[in-house]
Amino acid sequence: MIVVGMRSILFIGLMASLFSCSSPKKDTLYQYSTIDALLAAVYEGEMTCCDLMKKGDFGIGTFDCLDGEMILLDGALYQVKSDGKVYRPSLDTKTPFAAVCNFESDDRLTIDHDLNFESFEQLLDKRFPNHNLFYAIKLEGSFETVKTRSVPRQNKPFPELAEVAKHQPEFDLGPCRGSIVGFRCPAYVKGVNVPGYHLHFLNEDRSRGGHVLSFKLLEAEIEIDTLHGFSVDLPKESEAFSKSDLKQDRSHELEQVEKLRQD
Repeated sequence: MIVVGMRSILFIGLMASLFSCSSPKKDTLYQYSTIDALLAAVYEGEMTCCDLMKKGDFGIGTFDCLDGEMILLDGALYQVKSDGKVYRPSLDTKTPFAAVCNFESDDRLTIDHDLNFESFEQLLDKRFPNHNLFYAIKLEGSFETVKTRSVPRQNKPFPELAEVAKHQPEFDLGPCRGSIVGFRCPAYVKGVNVPGYHLHFLNEDRSRGGHVLSFKLLEAEIEIDTLHGFSVDLPKESEAFSKSDLKQDRSHELEQVEKLRQD
């Protein structure tokens, strides 16, 4: 009986260890690849969405061959293609770039007055105690206007992302209710992720969305998860990644692609 008991204890301990290794880490931003690799046209992914979702239930990114905007919200995966419509992709679909976390709210605030994107950033910046950490942002609210975009699927030879962005479809989605999903990253991640705010949008009935360019917010409930861990996996089999010139400063390209505002 003692031997059986010891074996049972060892088995339970082993299973608990395996489960903890495969479960999403609390308060950690997990990222696949880098934003500069995406800017350099590394659009073919190795990681499946199924594997990505083992790392978290909340986040943003894109899909293989740059086929639209990714939104992961409450464990459900959405794809906003270049027609501005929302699809539910196969979990076998791969991603060339994504950032996710296991969202657990640490702070909540209510917005009961008009805010544009810039004012929204200023409000949250005052709320964040440590600008050298990462923050996951989940917002549910009403909008007078929302402007989004989504990049179209690309074919080889791939143009760089700054060139793709010149022809990106843009969508005016307001007035509406919907969700904003995204992150505020510290300045020192330049080249790895997007410094500052990177946000995606889904309307309430999950039919339209995209990468947020601008908005006018009327009222909202905001939840914030403070993330003090950061983990990155890189494309180890990608010839495009291995041959990319990632030494140059692509900050200006990123500003063109990610930071266009028309408030």
